[in-house]
Amino acid sequence: MKRLNINKVAVVALGSILALSSCKIDRSSLNGPSTGTFPANAKEAEMGLFGAYQSVSAIDAASTPMWHVMDNITDIGFARPGTNYTSPITSAITTDNALTTKPWQVHYRTIARCHTVLDNLEKLKSTMTEAAYGQLDGELRFVRAYCYSQMIELYGDVPLLKSAVDLNNANVARTPKNEIEKFLIDELTAIAEKLPVSQPQAGHVRASRVAAYMLKARVALYAKQFTVAAQAANTALTLSNGVFDLTPFNNSVNFVGKDHTVGEPDVSNIFGHAGFKTGKEWIWVAEYNMTIPGNTHNQQYYSASRLGKGVCYWGPTQDLINTFQAKDGLPITESPLYNSAKPYENRDPRLDMYCVRPGSRYMGYQFEPTTTVTQAKNYWPVLNGTSTTPSNVANADATNAFRSFSGYLWRKPVDIADFNSTSVSGVSDLNVGIFRLAELLLLYAEAKIEANDIDNTVYTAINRVRRRALMPDLPTGLSQAQLRKALRYERKVELANDGLRWYDLRRWGIANTVMNGSLYLNRDAKPWTSAVLTGFDDSYTPIYNRTEALKYFTTQDVVYRPNKDEYWPVPKSEMDANNKLVQNPGY
Repeated sequence: MKRLNINKVAVVALGSILALSSCKIDRSSLNGPSTGTFPANAKEAEMGLFGAYQSVSAIDAASTPMWHVMDNITDIGFARPGTNYTSPITSAITTDNALTTKPWQVHYRTIARCHTVLDNLEKLKSTMTEAAYGQLDGELRFVRAYCYSQMIELYGDVPLLKSAVDLNNANVARTPKNEIEKFLIDELTAIAEKLPVSQPQAGHVRASRVAAYMLKARVALYAKQFTVAAQAANTALTLSNGVFDLTPFNNSVNFVGKDHTVGEPDVSNIFGHAGFKTGKEWIWVAEYNMTIPGNTHNQQYYSASRLGKGVCYWGPTQDLINTFQAKDGLPITESPLYNSAKPYENRDPRLDMYCVRPGSRYMGYQFEPTTTVTQAKNYWPVLNGTSTTPSNVANADATNAFRSFSGYLWRKPVDIADFNSTSVSGVSDLNVGIFRLAELLLLYAEAKIEANDIDNTVYTAINRVRRRALMPDLPTGLSQAQLRKALRYERKVELANDGLRWYDLRRWGIANTVMNGSLYLNRDAKPWTSAVLTGFDDSYTPIYNRTEALKYFTTQDVVYRPNKDEYWPVPKSEMDANNKLVQNPGY
């Protein structure tokens, strides 16, 4: 099925659902539509499924898909200071914060759309082949499972609805998180074999067998059921052979560690339009389409540099930049290749492939946040073929009051192909990858490490990710603790800005350490000395010589309160609407 058709049918489906329901499913997060006659046939059921998929893509903050917001309220990413994004990192979030209320609302709305079809699907069983019925049933239950997997990590205990509820039965108590984890693992076990191995004809927007086993592995890993997680991830990897693969970096990897005069690192063949269209890495994708009202986002505008027609809303922290190893695989506090006078040379290529740092080229412009550089190079005359040399422009990335607050920007997932459509009102329909093979490999490796079932497959999984990054293999014979540290490095840098760090900090039990104290930023792009760092802890968090670091870096104070900040608050609007809900501790 073509991308455009999926979205068009989804819009029709949503209209059908609303027309056939006695109550609007967007009205309240726990109020699903009434049973009625929908779906009356297999086609209507499929339309309802497409409506559920489209609803998955509706979750955002600051017009940016939520997946690319979450890392910017952790130690590796920083958002423009403000109530919505500073309060989550200072233990000051409130029950009506838009960042925390939207996931609850959107996920329950999506679950309601699944139930609209699931509650009546049995009536259609005799009209469909067993395989078609099983796949449709399986996809709907997969979407529902994904929503619950997100809800329990964000909020802990949540109401577990297995069918639609009407307004008269909307007061539902919270189900313990461990019960929902068991339900999800059992559900994904039951549906996985009903799904096709992959669905490339749908652009991997629709669920597959690989995606189901991967979600099972993620749920089990987060629940510390390491053997279950390893087995599910292994099954997904076996099914992936010849179907999914890591996409090699393109030739722009030759520009890493070099300045803007050489060229612009580019990962659009993985994280851009081209990557989603032809790449083999993506297992499950949230789809956007410019021709569908409301099915776009403004991510490019919020992420890009001032010269790149953006507003620099998000960016990596100095803590993440310091984390990237030297290209010999050693931390920068140990590698002879590291030179703090030239801190971006001889580093893990992912520093430049995934992040934008001073002196590099980004969106066709020299990126220099330091105020001493008043003019920047504009390479668009060269890119457009109108000149053989770049022109000079006023350096808005240094003079604008709302330039990057961290001193860095994200290179993924922004696509230079969207530059001409990006403006204050510009929108993008760049897809968002939810599951990719790199994460699956790291899920498997982590589950095996934590189960202390260490063998060569653990090294193979991690080294596949490192080799794509042109980094050396891990040394052999590492202990469980050493492998855990290596694994946590890979998750931190490979999955940066994929939206998983917030969860990792909590499930590893390190948020209390990492998110208490200070985050280091370098808004003025000052040079620094090697004395700012003394090493890295067991989770690959930089350890600073604070006295030295404060000579060069600015800081953001962060606060994490145990027995409170593990979860977000239940939205006040939901507490008001459902008298059986009990608020999380500390709110």
